Amino acid sequence: MGRQYLDMDQGMLFIFREEDIQSFWMKNTLIPLSIAFIKANGKIIQIAKMAPDKWDGKLANTISKEKVKYALEVNQGWFDQNGIREGDTLHLSYSIKKLPVE
Repeated sequence: MGRQYLDMDQGMLFIFREEDIQSFWMKNTLIPLSIAFIKANGKIIQIAKMAPDKWDGKLANTISKEKVKYALEVNQGWFDQNGIREGDTLHLSYSIKKLPVE
């Protein structure tokens, strides 16, 4: 939030305690992002594009279609540029899977 740029191969991985429907908005976000919603088994079930906050008091939500364990936010278009599609599988390292979730 508040970032003016995000390096091309960087992003943020959200890890949830258990699979559930997740909702994201772009409050105070200045750059367009893409988000992948990912099941516990690593399957990408949804990829969506999210526009920067318009500062008009109306925040659009991007909601997962299914319960997910992870969400990955990257620069908008990164998934397309890297040939990553819904149905693909993300392989997370053991150390990431075992991170504590608060």
